Amino acid sequence: MTAAKSMKLTAAQARRMRTTARFYAVQALFQMEAAEVGLETIIEEFLTHRVGAVIDGVRFGDADVPHFRNLLGVAVAEQALIDQMTHRALVARWPIERIDPTLRALFRAAGAELVGADTPPKVTITEYLEIAKAFYPDGKEAKFVNGVLDHMAREARPDAFA
Repeated sequence: MTAAKSMKLTAAQARRMRTTARFYAVQALFQMEAAEVGLETIIEEFLTHRVGAVIDGVRFGDADVPHFRNLLGVAVAEQALIDQMTHRALVARWPIERIDPTLRALFRAAGAELVGADTPPKVTITEYLEIAKAFYPDGKEAKFVNGVLDHMAREARPDAFA
């Protein structure tokens, strides 16, 4: 099911689908970097083989496809800006190239939402913190992710913190 289907979604279903779109966006950005594939290729792969698919008896979640596409498009188009914001949020002598590729993908997806969507920054931070916990269940990275995303949000959307 996609957000474009005529079926009426509850608010909870719509939120779940946006959350799933964010999770897929992080995975897709990671895969784009690791496999060196382009935007349209990765979107097609996810829409064909992941979103709502059943693989080995496990059903992958439905996603808000327009939100997924938007996150990836903005992350690619604004990657230099997002990476600069991330770099400024990192401690000195720890450039973005040195951080874990999954975190780099997470910061790019979150950065795309901060600069290219009207989602409140606190919602964006909370959503991506949950995604970080899914990838790093021991929780150590959560504080790091929270600090970086808070810094990025304040830079991207200072009006939301006034």
